[in-house]
Amino acid sequence: MKTVTIYTDGACSGNPGPGGWGAILQYGEHSRELSGGEARTTNNRMELSAVIAALEALKEPCQVELYSDSKYVVDAVEKGWARSWQRNGWRKADKKPALNPDLWERLLALLDRHTVRFHWVRGHADNPMNNRCDQLAVAESRKFRT
Repeated sequence: MKTVTIYTDGACSGNPGPGGWGAILQYGEHSRELSGGEARTTNNRMELSAVIAALEALKEPCQVELYSDSKYVVDAVEKGWARSWQRNGWRKADKKPALNPDLWERLLALLDRHTVRFHWVRGHADNPMNNRCDQLAVAESRKFRT
Protein backbone atom coordinates (compact mmCIF):
# COMPACT_ATOMS: atom_id res chain seq x y z
CA MET A 1 0.00 0.00 0.00
CA LYS A 2 1.36 3.42 -0.97
CA THR A 3 1.99 5.92 1.79
CA VAL A 4 0.75 9.41 0.97
CA THR A 5 1.16 12.54 3.08
CA ILE A 6 -1.70 15.05 2.92
CA TYR A 7 -1.97 18.56 4.34
CA THR A 8 -5.35 20.33 4.40
CA ASP A 9 -6.86 23.62 5.46
CA GLY A 10 -10.12 25.51 5.17
CA ALA A 11 -10.89 29.22 5.35
CA CYS A 12 -14.03 31.26 5.60
CA SER A 13 -14.59 35.02 5.53
CA GLY A 14 -17.45 35.31 7.97
CA ASN A 15 -19.06 32.19 9.31
CA PRO A 16 -21.09 31.60 7.23
CA GLY A 17 -19.61 33.44 4.30
CA PRO A 18 -17.43 32.88 1.26
CA GLY A 19 -15.06 30.02 1.89
CA GLY A 20 -12.25 28.01 0.40
CA TRP A 21 -10.18 24.94 1.03
CA GLY A 22 -6.72 23.78 0.04
CA ALA A 23 -4.94 20.45 0.10
CA ILE A 24 -1.48 19.19 -0.77
CA LEU A 25 -0.85 15.52 -1.54
CA GLN A 26 2.69 14.20 -1.46
CA TYR A 27 3.90 10.80 -2.65
CA GLY A 28 7.63 10.32 -2.96
CA GLU A 29 8.95 13.16 -5.11
CA HIS A 30 5.47 13.97 -6.43
CA SER A 31 3.32 16.77 -5.03
CA ARG A 32 -0.15 17.92 -6.08
CA GLU A 33 -2.16 20.94 -4.92
CA LEU A 34 -5.96 20.96 -4.88
CA SER A 35 -8.34 23.76 -3.94
CA GLY A 36 -11.95 24.81 -4.18
CA GLY A 37 -14.55 26.91 -2.49
CA GLU A 38 -18.17 27.94 -2.07
CA ALA A 39 -19.97 31.27 -2.05
CA ARG A 40 -21.74 30.67 1.29
CA THR A 41 -20.35 28.13 3.69
CA THR A 42 -18.68 27.67 7.09
CA ASN A 43 -15.10 27.13 8.16
CA ASN A 44 -15.88 23.59 9.34
CA ARG A 45 -17.46 22.66 6.01
CA MET A 46 -14.34 23.92 4.24
CA GLU A 47 -12.05 21.95 6.58
CA LEU A 48 -14.05 18.79 5.86
CA SER A 49 -14.18 19.51 2.14
CA ALA A 50 -10.38 19.74 1.98
CA VAL A 51 -9.94 16.33 3.60
CA ILE A 52 -12.64 14.74 1.43
CA ALA A 53 -11.26 16.17 -1.83
CA ALA A 54 -7.73 15.02 -0.98
CA LEU A 55 -8.82 11.47 -0.12
CA GLU A 56 -11.11 11.29 -3.17
CA ALA A 57 -8.12 12.20 -5.36
CA LEU A 58 -6.35 8.96 -4.40
CA LYS A 59 -6.82 6.38 -7.15
CA GLU A 60 -6.30 3.33 -4.92
CA PRO A 61 -6.45 2.50 -1.21
CA CYS A 62 -3.51 4.17 0.53
CA GLN A 63 -1.84 4.56 3.89
CA VAL A 64 -2.32 8.27 4.62
CA GLU A 65 -0.63 10.60 7.06
CA LEU A 66 -3.02 13.55 7.18
CA TYR A 67 -2.13 16.89 8.76
CA SER A 68 -4.85 19.41 9.61
CA ASP A 69 -5.17 22.41 11.91
CA SER A 70 -8.87 21.63 12.44
CA LYS A 71 -9.61 20.27 15.90
CA TYR A 72 -13.18 19.76 14.69
CA VAL A 73 -12.06 17.27 12.03
CA VAL A 74 -9.16 15.65 13.87
CA ASP A 75 -10.98 15.18 17.18
CA ALA A 76 -14.25 14.01 15.60
CA VAL A 77 -12.38 11.23 13.80
CA GLU A 78 -9.68 10.34 16.32
CA LYS A 79 -12.00 10.41 19.35
CA GLY A 80 -14.72 8.45 17.54
CA TRP A 81 -17.32 11.20 17.70
CA ALA A 82 -18.17 11.10 13.98
CA ARG A 83 -18.81 7.34 13.99
CA SER A 84 -20.94 7.77 17.10
CA TRP A 85 -22.95 10.55 15.45
CA GLN A 86 -23.49 8.27 12.45
CA ARG A 87 -24.62 5.34 14.64
CA ASN A 88 -27.04 7.66 16.45
CA GLY A 89 -28.71 8.95 13.29
CA TRP A 90 -26.51 12.07 13.16
CA ARG A 91 -27.32 13.05 16.72
CA LYS A 92 -24.66 14.07 19.23
CA ALA A 93 -24.50 12.77 22.80
CA ASP A 94 -26.66 15.72 23.91
CA LYS A 95 -29.30 14.60 21.35
CA LYS A 96 -28.79 17.75 19.27
CA PRO A 97 -28.27 17.25 15.52
CA ALA A 98 -24.67 16.79 14.39
CA LEU A 99 -23.63 19.43 11.89
CA ASN A 100 -22.52 18.61 8.34
CA PRO A 101 -23.79 15.01 8.19
CA ASP A 102 -23.57 15.04 4.38
CA LEU A 103 -19.83 15.67 4.52
CA TRP A 104 -19.20 13.36 7.47
CA GLU A 105 -20.96 10.55 5.58
CA ARG A 106 -18.59 11.02 2.65
CA LEU A 107 -15.53 11.26 4.89
CA LEU A 108 -16.37 8.15 6.90
CA ALA A 109 -16.80 6.16 3.67
CA LEU A 110 -13.34 7.32 2.56
CA LEU A 111 -11.89 6.34 5.94
CA ASP A 112 -13.21 2.82 5.29
CA ARG A 113 -11.28 2.77 1.99
CA HIS A 114 -7.98 4.28 3.16
CA THR A 115 -5.92 3.79 6.30
CA VAL A 116 -5.66 7.33 7.62
CA ARG A 117 -3.74 8.61 10.61
CA PHE A 118 -4.68 12.17 11.55
CA HIS A 119 -2.20 14.68 12.98
CA TRP A 120 -3.22 18.04 14.38
CA VAL A 121 -0.91 20.94 13.57
CA ARG A 122 -1.10 24.49 14.88
CA GLY A 123 -2.60 26.76 12.23
CA HIS A 124 -0.84 29.91 11.04
CA ALA A 125 2.38 28.75 12.71
CA ASP A 126 5.64 27.30 11.47
CA ASN A 127 4.38 24.47 9.25
CA PRO A 128 5.10 25.57 5.65
CA MET A 129 2.74 22.99 4.14
CA ASN A 130 -0.17 24.05 6.36
CA ASN A 131 0.59 27.67 5.55
CA ARG A 132 0.53 26.88 1.82
CA CYS A 133 -2.86 25.14 2.24
CA ASP A 134 -4.11 28.25 4.02
CA GLN A 135 -2.95 30.41 1.09
CA LEU A 136 -4.82 28.14 -1.35
CA ALA A 137 -7.96 28.24 0.81
CA VAL A 138 -7.93 32.01 1.27
CA ALA A 139 -7.35 32.55 -2.46
CA GLU A 140 -10.40 30.38 -3.23
CA SER A 141 -12.58 32.19 -0.69
CA ARG A 142 -11.65 35.55 -2.26
CA LYS A 143 -13.13 34.41 -5.58
CA PHE A 144 -16.59 34.59 -3.98
CA ARG A 145 -16.31 37.98 -2.27
CA THR A 146 -18.41 40.74 -3.73
